[in-house]
Amino acid sequence: MLSGRRLDLLDPAPLDIEIEDIAHGLSFVARWNGQTKGEYPYSVAEHSVFVEQLYSVMTPEAPAKWRLAALLHDAPEYVIGDMISPVKSAVGPGYKAMDERLTAAVHLRFGLPAAIPATVKKQIKRADNYSAWFEAISIAGFSTHEAAKLFKEPKGIDPAQMTLHLRPPMEAKRAFLSRFETLLGQM
Repeated sequence: MLSGRRLDLLDPAPLDIEIEDIAHGLSFVARWNGQTKGEYPYSVAEHSVFVEQLYSVMTPEAPAKWRLAALLHDAPEYVIGDMISPVKSAVGPGYKAMDERLTAAVHLRFGLPAAIPATVKKQIKRADNYSAWFEAISIAGFSTHEAAKLFKEPKGIDPAQMTLHLRPPMEAKRAFLSRFETLLGQM
C-alpha cells in the first residue's frame, strides 16, 4: 500500500489497514466500469459518500457508527476493484469470502463490529441499491424505465435534492476522508 503497509488479501489484519490507502484506492476505482457520462469517471469513493448520504436521509436516527459502516460498505474494493454483479457471480464464492474477510478487517480497524447487524446491513444495501438507480439515470445512460427493471426506485427521496459528483480522483479522496473524519469524530 502507499502507506507502506503490507496487506495479506487472504488473511487481512486490521492493523495493516489505513484509511488513506482506502480513500486513495477507492478514488481511482471507477463505478460502471468507467462507462459513465462526464469528464471524470464516477469513483467508488464518490459512490461511498453518496450511499452514506442516502443512508443518513433514509435513517436519520442512525448513530454515527452505522453511517460510518455505510461509508465503508465498498471499502474492500480499494484492493480488489469494483466488479459488476454478473462477474462477481461468475467468479464464485471465493470472491465473496475475500470481500467478507476484508470488510471484517476494515470494520475492526475503525471501531465497528466485524459483522454489522443484519437490519443495518439491509438498510445500507437499500441505500446502495437506490444509489445505483440514481447513478443509472444520471450518469450511466439508463432511462427511468430501464433503471426500474434493475434497481429499486427510491421512495421518499426527492431526486432533485440528490447530486452525484464526478470529480478528479484527489478531490474524491478528500471528500471521502472528510466524511470519514466527521463520522469518526461523532462516534
